[in-house]
Amino acid sequence: MKALILSAGEGTRLRPLTLSRPKPMLPLAGRPLLEHLVAYLRYHGIRDIAINLHYLPQVITAHFGDGERFGVRITYSYEERLLGSAGAAKRLEPYFEGRPFVVLYGDVLTDTPLDPLLAQHTTCRAALTMALYRVPDPARAGIVELDGTGRVVRFVEKPAPDQIFSDLANAGIYVVSPEVLRLVPPEEPYDFGHDLIPRLLATGMPVYGWEATGYVLDIGDPQRYAQAEQDLCSGRCRSFAE
Repeated sequence: MKALILSAGEGTRLRPLTLSRPKPMLPLAGRPLLEHLVAYLRYHGIRDIAINLHYLPQVITAHFGDGERFGVRITYSYEERLLGSAGAAKRLEPYFEGRPFVVLYGDVLTDTPLDPLLAQHTTCRAALTMALYRVPDPARAGIVELDGTGRVVRFVEKPAPDQIFSDLANAGIYVVSPEVLRLVPPEEPYDFGHDLIPRLLATGMPVYGWEATGYVLDIGDPQRYAQAEQDLCSGRCRSFAE
């Protein structure tokens, strides 16, 4: 199986920390966040990894090269203009060779096991399966409602206060079946949360959720960045980087 780590964003909410490096290259416990994510995927047996690039791409390519010294094979996809999370996956459609693949947001620190997520995706014959976690502030996340089988019946990306119906949120880890990419327009900005997942639900394609059993933190602002550093150093979040 192959994976895509989404790493093209500018990280504006973390400025000035991101003025000289992309957000996934911010250090955590002495290593860039992206290095922790690469090690996380390698630990779970995924050694073919694509990374999309846009903002300060040379910082990432200079650190990782072809991935050999990290035990993986890295393919880079440079975007002259940002294509969004689903648009980035669409551009890499030939790379995935018609097989299911993992998508991991480059600003998410996690140690949650991937095997149960992959197993549910296969068992349910899902179009897309997303890892989920509980959040105290649902307005900043994509929140979901599941039926008794784990199928997503409602999804709202960053809801208004009067739209909040759940604290179960998108963790930024997907397993995606290849047929899903046929719904994504080529070379156009298209987002999993805002565009693709609502379209899948509207057309009746099976989207499933699995509640993560490990640590998940979206490092979107300086407070959560500081929390991630503390949690890695304390052992609350496991690091897979050697």
